[in-house]
Amino acid sequence: MKAPALAAVMERRILVNYRVDPDLLGSYLPVPFRPVLLGGHGVAGVCLIRLGRIRPAGLPAAGLRSENAAHRVAVCWDGPDGPVTGVYIPRRDTSSRLAALAGGRLFPGYLHLARFRAREDAGSYRIQVGQPRRHGAYRGRSSSRRGASARIDLHQPRRRVRFLPRSGRLRRHPGRGRF
Repeated sequence: MKAPALAAVMERRILVNYRVDPDLLGSYLPVPFRPVLLGGHGVAGVCLIRLGRIRPAGLPAAGLRSENAAHRVAVCWDGPDGPVTGVYIPRRDTSSRLAALAGGRLFPGYLHLARFRAREDAGSYRIQVGQPRRHGAYRGRSSSRRGASARIDLHQPRRRVRFLPRSGRLRRHPGRGRF
């Protein structure tokens, strides 16, 4: 079955990359991938995208919007003509129930339903991604059994990125983590 053509406007794209221990990253990657090394470290990250005016191609713009996150790892593998580099995406999250249901069926790749909280103020961005609760509500806490969530704060004026592990909590983090 051919995937339907969609059109949308990319309203925001934030790419956050960070260094990862290459041995740890290598144990996580499936065969044939190896981590790309940059300064002795592996590179992983998350791409946060907000899509707006989502609609079937050729139709007028609709008011549908979704927040999305792709967890990415820079990888290399051996191709027939030598080493090849690329990006491995082990997980994709979306705020759209329709996209989560259609992923792997109508569209390539599976999407996990997630809760996104995004706030933008004068060049400062705060984006929280967490897991939804069953029955359409969202939980404010999660145990290790349910997984964890994270908050990424981007402050453009300082050009500094902080990644704060949240231990599954969607509430304000009391500490000031640094990356």
